[in-house]
Amino acid sequence: MEAVLKYSDLDTINGIYSYADYLSWRFEQAVELIKGKILPMSAPSRKHQRISWQLTLTLGNHFKHHACQAYAAPFDVRLYDKQKSALVNKDVLTVVQPDICIICDLEKLDDKGCLGSPDLVVEILSPGNSSKEMKLKKALYEENGIREYWIIDPEHETAFQFHLLENGLYSPASIYASDDTFESVIFPNLFVDLNEIFSNI
Repeated sequence: MEAVLKYSDLDTINGIYSYADYLSWRFEQAVELIKGKILPMSAPSRKHQRISWQLTLTLGNHFKHHACQAYAAPFDVRLYDKQKSALVNKDVLTVVQPDICIICDLEKLDDKGCLGSPDLVVEILSPGNSSKEMKLKKALYEENGIREYWIIDPEHETAFQFHLLENGLYSPASIYASDDTFESVIFPNLFVDLNEIFSNI
């Protein structure tokens, strides 16, 4: 029987791991791999899951008759070093599981998930992961050219919206409160009613 690893079983200080390593692991908790470093994922709260469900319904309905496809976690998104031409597992040093992502280039999809950058990524904060989502992942998604990025904060019932500018950097955050409705920058007519998203949680 395959042994279950603990996060502490691997070298999380000096070790650099690839997607090939990631495929061989069976952890007792979910992990992500960011630039070769392992990061444990916080267990989602009930509130987190309720918001994820509401957003999945909103995005799923919008893209039902659209060429783009929507996926919800757990769903592996593999990001590779843009300087390397060989897209083999050992070249992939980043594997993340966004709460929701939208992919329009369907050539990026395979049975393992998505290889390359989604067009839109949504992350929902959980206790213990706010810093990762707000800093580390924002920088990662910006670097990889993810065109639009939303951060949903259940505790404060707010949403932060970023989109790529012509210089390849994210715009300053547009911040929305629980009674606001906002529109996607890259998908016209995709509206999110935050009152609906945050109600009954």
